[in-house]
Amino acid sequence: MTEPIAPIESHPPSTTSASQSISAQPATALEGERNLTPEEPVSGPRITIQYCTQCKWMLRAAYFAQELLSTFSTDIGEISLVPRTGGLFRVTIFPSTTTSTSSKEGAGDGTVLWDRKRDGGFPEVKVLKSLVRNVIDPSRDLGHTDRALKKGSTPAAPTALAPAPGVAATAPTPSAQTATSADKACEDCQ
Repeated sequence: MTEPIAPIESHPPSTTSASQSISAQPATALEGERNLTPEEPVSGPRITIQYCTQCKWMLRAAYFAQELLSTFSTDIGEISLVPRTGGLFRVTIFPSTTTSTSSKEGAGDGTVLWDRKRDGGFPEVKVLKSLVRNVIDPSRDLGHTDRALKKGSTPAAPTALAPAPGVAATAPTPSAQTATSADKACEDCQ
């Protein structure tokens, strides 16, 4: 066997005595960027995605956040994931005029773009992007997302799917409903 190789450090620690203090240099912003302090207002609307941790919807919330950031990049000041319980999945946008990193999402000045209970499920990504675009910049073209929505292939709001004629709706099996106490789903989500 070979002996392990010590990691190569690009900046090895300096040798200083305990009486000497090392001052940390502030991070410098790259060209065209600036550092934000926690008290400084964010330069765009804030979007919160509240999701139910008991239902294990964190990955879904993170996926929606990733898609919004990919599409709108610097037009959005902040996207935050807010863990909740009780089957909640809600996307809220707060205007940029009153947005700061220290503001609370319960301030009442936000607009709910999507609520799972109100709108009947989860949004398709293109629908959520369209809702965010309508608040941020209604004149913005979303390319293939807009073309798909204009074709009418996806309705703006979800509709309940009825079973095909002559096909009975199936109920979940009892084994699918059982869960351990640690993995117990919300009563609202079942």
